[in-house]
Amino acid sequence: MIKIQSDYQKRPIRFLQLWENGGWSLKVYGISYSSEYPSNKLMDKAKELARDILPFPAVTKNRYGLGFIGVHEGSGANFIFIDWWSNENELNHHVYVESHGDPGMFKYVTPKGLIACCWDLKVLSYERDCWVESVLNNSTGSPDIDLYLNMHLNEDV
Repeated sequence: MIKIQSDYQKRPIRFLQLWENGGWSLKVYGISYSSEYPSNKLMDKAKELARDILPFPAVTKNRYGLGFIGVHEGSGANFIFIDWWSNENELNHHVYVESHGDPGMFKYVTPKGLIACCWDLKVLSYERDCWVESVLNNSTGSPDIDLYLNMHLNEDV
């Protein structure tokens, strides 16, 4: 039998801003176990990590300069995930974790196989649906980038 250490508690997932940097347009989401929004320090770290991992140029034949960042202030650790769309329907996903026992030290954990926690998965699922609706299967017959960038998740999950 699986032993659960704590009861599930809903957390706020909030769209925080559209961050534009070096040709990239990224939706930024915040998730926090203890407040409405993650700390500004954590937000700044997410942008620093994004600048380091995002490929440049942002827009190429197979890359659109579009994606999202998740900043999750968790109870046992902090998580940052940086995602962008490429090759029409593929999501590039990169995860960093900061243990509360080792503040300031974010480790790149993507090669270890970690994808996301149950709250982060809500953001990934929502963004997948936005991409399909606004880009891949837009009712106008052509991608609508503005529609994609204006679709935001704000929900307690």
